[in-house]
Parts: sequence; structure tokens; C-alpha cells
Amino acid sequence: MWDKLRQQVWRWRGIWAIAPTATVIVFLIRATGLLQGSELAALDVFFRLRPWDGPDKRVLVVGISESDLQQYGHPINDQLLAQALAYIAAGQPRAIGLDIYRDLPVPPSYREIVQQFQDQPELLLQNPPLEPGHAQLNQLYREIDNLIGIAKITGGVDRVAPPPVLAELGRVGANDLPRDQDGRLRRAFLYLTDPQSQEIVLSIGLHLALLHLEPYGIFPEVTDDDRQWVQLGDTVFVPLYSGDGGYGAFDDRGYQIFINYRKNGKAFETISLQDILEQRVSSDIFRDRTVLIGHTAESLKDFFDTPFSVQAEGIQKTSGVEVHANVVSHILSATLDGRSQILTLPNPLEWAWIFLAAISGASLAWIWRYSDRAMRLLGQILSGTVIIGIAYWAFLEGWWIPLLPPLLAQSLAALSVIAYVARSAVDIRQTFSRYLTDEVVATLLETPKGLQLGGERRRITILTSDLRGFTSISERLPPEDVVSILNIYLEAMADAITHYQGTIDEFMGDGILVLFGAPTQRPDDAERAVACAIAMQQAMAQVNQNMTQLGLPNLEMGIGINTGEVVVGNIGSLKRTKYGIVGSQVNLTYRIESYTVGGQILITESTLNEVDSALEIDGEDKVSPKGVSQPISIYSVVGISGKHTLSLSRDHLPLHELNPALPVSFTPLQGKQLSDRNYPAQLIKLSPQGAHLSSPHGADVLTNLRLIIDLPESFGKRSEEFYGKVIKDESVPPNGFAIRLTAVPLELKAYFKQLYQPN
Repeated sequence: MWDKLRQQVWRWRGIWAIAPTATVIVFLIRATGLLQGSELAALDVFFRLRPWDGPDKRVLVVGISESDLQQYGHPINDQLLAQALAYIAAGQPRAIGLDIYRDLPVPPSYREIVQQFQDQPELLLQNPPLEPGHAQLNQLYREIDNLIGIAKITGGVDRVAPPPVLAELGRVGANDLPRDQDGRLRRAFLYLTDPQSQEIVLSIGLHLALLHLEPYGIFPEVTDDDRQWVQLGDTVFVPLYSGDGGYGAFDDRGYQIFINYRKNGKAFETISLQDILEQRVSSDIFRDRTVLIGHTAESLKDFFDTPFSVQAEGIQKTSGVEVHANVVSHILSATLDGRSQILTLPNPLEWAWIFLAAISGASLAWIWRYSDRAMRLLGQILSGTVIIGIAYWAFLEGWWIPLLPPLLAQSLAALSVIAYVARSAVDIRQTFSRYLTDEVVATLLETPKGLQLGGERRRITILTSDLRGFTSISERLPPEDVVSILNIYLEAMADAITHYQGTIDEFMGDGILVLFGAPTQRPDDAERAVACAIAMQQAMAQVNQNMTQLGLPNLEMGIGINTGEVVVGNIGSLKRTKYGIVGSQVNLTYRIESYTVGGQILITESTLNEVDSALEIDGEDKVSPKGVSQPISIYSVVGISGKHTLSLSRDHLPLHELNPALPVSFTPLQGKQLSDRNYPAQLIKLSPQGAHLSSPHGADVLTNLRLIIDLPESFGKRSEEFYGKVIKDESVPPNGFAIRLTAVPLELKAYFKQLYQPN
């Protein structure tokens, strides 16, 4: 179980570090406030996309329109305002909000005075026109007990006092509205502290809503915990603080909430002042409603940007009186109808949401890291769409959850995974480059046709190598030792091959297939192949030194080289492809390599012709490999001159004559199979590398033999087998032949050592 868990942890290792890191980076970016503008813009889009839930019939707006100003002048004088208030009050509304600054008397305009006294101008001197209208308005202020005036509390020198009478009666609400950095109104005060008097002042919206709720027996309370949040009935109005939702830092003084706007210009029934003064509407229209009176004339510039300002037809601003109407509607709807507010998540939940988005982006990128680019892009688009969908669904349910941070975390995590995979690809490429040159890797990975299936006919030089007697060695060693031997051997060979710009086509156990001329062809392919072979044989000295240090047996390697025409390219399917070669010349190269003894390099005549005078040849043989109709010449290479200048040692250890000769038996090998004939012989001479045998039954040159010898009692008195290859040696007697030892067990080596190195 724990092993499986560790495997899964390792499998998903790219995510465990990337997702938390991406989340932390997003937190740091968010803390700077850089995302606030985009977050608020996304919130505005959600507002505009949200289905409209209809107008709020509990709220009515009396707008002083442009036509009203043309008819009555600006500002509306006290007498006209008093007439309008009296008519509205006659309709018995729940509350009346006068969203007009009225800290000073407003007499009739000159035009109105002239019209009023044009028949009796002498009365103008006897009765100043200011007093009747202003006195009437003040009287109405006192009589209409559900009338609320406004004052501007914040703003320093821009403060505007309320109507004195309403201030005396305590029926004043603050019409201050906090704007965001982009100038839009998304927040409202329920109450705020007067910076001068340090007294709590209710906003006009809350003041009017409380008057409207009184008949329901709903009165303001505070929660009975330390938070002291405003509660109306069962509804708790959660204040908004700096850093909540998508906000960065803002001035969060006062009790602020989101305004859950209904819709721009359609949320409330609106009538003009002229409709009232000319009694075009019945006073019954006001019954049991909250009425707000304010300017809707664009020339007065009492308009604000809201989430609904951006429309297809252009920017449409909202009048201040309608903004306050939305605040009243927000409070009433939340209290009476259960309409959702716009709330924010606690910080830990927001962090978890962003972290989940990062995991999503990283996971999809990790799962599809080996897919094509279109699939990876589609996955991230789908993940982003899900994030947007969840955020929009949450908004419909009354929650403002971060949108830009999770999208950024998702993208950042996905890009990090892509970068990680790319970095891993670089590591893989570097590992790959141990076996191929940088040029070959670039050809495979960077050219447009580098990975396309298919092949081309090309003349190349092929090198194959194989360890002599490794099968016998591996059968006698634990698997761990066999792997250690192969790693040491293959690493040394790969370094030499890479140095000479060979392409390792494949490792086959202890065998290696190397190409010179594919995928990149050069004029000196054959020359580099021979130089590489000599370097590989020279590297075996260091390999065997490492073997000795590890207490492992020494190794010998044979190499065959052939030059010919093959088909080279990407072979396989779209899911699994191998860069390789096909053709009879490949098989011929393997046959040539099979004729080698340890430390030997054999090349064909075609390779010799490619290199020619640069080679130093130690011998020539005629062979008839399987699949070849005519005998061919092969050459033993011991050196190369020119720009490479490499050579092999040709020192041969002297043979020690055995007296008496040791009886043995031998069996020829046909390929990998033993012959069914067993022949007697005598071991007459011996060295660490070879031996001479005497036998009435001869053996052809280059034939592989299995030999069996009986060990003396001091070595366990048992039969032991070893292997050798028949070689040409002019010093062998007529009734004998020479062999090159290819595989000798350690116990038998110790016995032979006593024979050719006696005490």
C-alpha cells in the first residue's frame, strides 16, 4: 500500500510543488492590488449577465427631469417643492426621501415672480415671495414624520448641511457613496461616523428602509456576538472590509455593503415632478411605497458609473437618486424576500479556491503533457471555463468569489508544468546526447521531418560490437552484478561513440548497433567508424580496471564494421516509433562481428575502400557468411592514421607449453547451437589469451568451440567448460589448431594460471 502511495506521489511530483508555488505567487500579486481593477470589471460583467428579477414596486422615484428644469427653473423653489411633498404625503407612502440638498431657502425665480404678480405688481412690495414657500416647506418638514432629508457627511470643505428643521427633528440621512478606484459605485454605507461630531449617521438608504419595515415589526438590531453586525429580522448584513473579495486595500471606514443592483434604468417606476405638480398621476400611486425625490436631469451631472454603465449602445450612467433607490431595494429585498446579498468568502476558503484552480491547471497540464498542443490548450480552456462558470454560479447565489486569481493560478501552474516538462525534455535531451551527438538530436527533434514515419535509401557505415563470452559470465553472476557490468561497459562505449559522432541505434544486452551516416551523413563516416571502434577497444582497459576494483571478471569485445546501402528512417507507428535501419547490410555486419575474437576489429572490403590508405591492417581472411552467395574478404584493423591516429596493442602473451598435455573435448558451435558431434583433443600450449590443441579432428578457422576439461582434485575434481574461437596460426603443428579464448570461468582461470605461471 505504502509503495503504491509513494509511486503515486512520485508520479504526480510535478504538481505537489507547482500548485502551492503558483498559489503563493498569485497571493503576492493579489496583495499588491494589481488584480483589483480586473476583478471589479469581471464582477460588473456578472451583473450585466445576470437575469433581471423585475422592478421593485415598493420603491418609486420622482425624478426632476430636464423638462422639469425647463418648466420650473433650477433649483426647484421651496413653494413648488412643498406642493410636491404635500401631494406625495397625501398618498400615505411608507417613507419619503428628499435626495436634494436643501440647507438654504430657495425663492421663486424672477420669471415665476413676474408671472405671479403681473396683474397686481403692488403686492410684490408688500409680500416678499420668499417667506410663504419657505415657511410652507418648513411646516411640511415638521408635519410629514416619515420624510428624510440628506446631508453630505464626508468630504471636508465639501460637506453639505441638511435642512435645519429636519436636522432638528433627527430625520436626516447621509447620501455619501464610496467610489472605487475606477470611479464606479459598487458599495454603499448603512451608516458612518460624522468626522466632526463623531456621531453615527444612518445612510438615507437605511433610514428609508427602516421606515418602510416598521409596519412589519422589524427594527434594527445587532448580532449578539462580538462582531456587532446589523440585523433586520432574520437577515444579517455582513460588512465589507478592505481586502475582501476581489478588492485590494480601500477605505473601509463606516458600515459598508455591496449594492446588489437590480438593473440600470429599469429597476423602479419613475415619474416626473411635473406629473405631480400638474396632478397627472393620482396620489394613490404613492400608497405604502418608499418614494425618493431627486434629480434625473443630465445637465445637473448627478450621475454615477455603476456595474451597468457599460452597454452595447455606449456608457449609460445612473442618477444618484436611483443609486439610493437600489440601496433601499437591496435592504428591503434581503429582509423581506430573502433576496441574496453579495457576500465574500473568508480568506481561508478563498485561498483554497485559488489553490484548487492551481491544482486543476497543473493536473490537466501534467496529464496531457505528452498530448499535442491543441489538446493541452483545449484542456486549459475547459478548466478556465469551469472556473468562470463556478464563479458566475456563485454570484447568482449571492457570493462574490475571486475570478482572476484562480484563472491566473491555473494558467501559472499550467505554464509551470509546461516549463517543467520542457526542462525535463532538456534533461532527457542531455541524457539522449550521451548516446547521440547534439547534431543528431537536433535533427530528430527540431527539423520538421525529424519524427515523421518513413525511410530513405542511403549508403552508411554500420558498426556492431559484442562482448565475447558474456552469456557464460552472466549465467554465473547475480542479476545485480550483471547490470553493474553492463552499465560500466555501455557508459564507456557510449562516450566513445558520441565523441566520434555515431548514432546509437540500439543496445541489445551487451551488443551495440551504431550508425555512421544517419541521420546526418558526412564524407568521413567510414573513417570515423573505424576510429570509433579503435577508441572503444582502448576504452576496454578502463572498463576492466573498474571490473577488477569491483571484483568482477574482465571483459573482451569484438567489433564488426561494414559499409553498404540500407533503408534508414523512423520505423513503427504514431504511438511507438524507432529510428533504425533495414537491409541485408545490417545482417552482414552482424555476421562480420561474429567472426571477431576479444579485442579484434573486423571490417569488410567496402569499408576498407572508403578509408583506404589511412588504415593499418593486421590480417585478411575469406569468409562465407550466411546469406552471401560469394566469399568475401574481411580485414583485421589495428590502427588508423591521419587526423585520428589511433592504434591497438599487438603484444601477444607467449604460450606456455604444457607437459603433460591436458585431455579436453570440443564441440563446434553452429551459430548459437552446439553441434551434435563431440571430439577429443589435447591442450598442448596455453596463455591467458589463447591455446594450442592437438586433435585428429581439425576445426575450421573462425569456428566457435565449446571445450570441456576435467579439473584436478585440488579444484574440486569436476568437469568445467570454456569457449574459444579457432584462429589462424602458422606455428601450430599439422595435427593441431589454435584458439583464442573467449569465455573462461573464474575457477578455470585460476587453474590455467597455475599451468602457465607455475611457482
